[in-house]
Amino acid sequence: MLKHVALHLALAGFVASAVADEVTYREHIQPLWDAQCATCHGEDSPELGRFKENSVEYEEQTLGPRMLGYAELTSYVVWPETGALMRRLDDGSGATNGQPGNMYEHLGRTEEERQANLALFKAWVGEDAWVHNRWNARGEVEGITKEQIDQMLLKY
Repeated sequence: MLKHVALHLALAGFVASAVADEVTYREHIQPLWDAQCATCHGEDSPELGRFKENSVEYEEQTLGPRMLGYAELTSYVVWPETGALMRRLDDGSGATNGQPGNMYEHLGRTEEERQANLALFKAWVGEDAWVHNRWNARGEVEGITKEQIDQMLLKY
């Protein structure tokens, strides 16, 4: 029990210092991605187009679309899959229905770890840019605006 408390305090301190500093892909997001996401979205995963064609087959293999490296990952933030990263990782606080995204649970083993890792992603994207908007409006969700894109940080 004491180990868990110490781990959470250390993790909270790391996140607080990372958020206070500049969160970058290389220093913060890539190691987090490698630890939490690469198993399903790594080298063995299909490119997005192939995934969309055979999503049921890939999901049965516990594979999602490939997101290797900075360029592929940012395509799920900016374009062409605008807002997908935010919709999938969100804890529900940014969703109109209040439900967490389907990948939120994979951000950590505990709620504290998930919240800490979510805070890193939000700081990397930019707090004001953490929106669920797609490139074009769909349903009740408006398309992303230039002002929202201008708020994106995504430091390498």
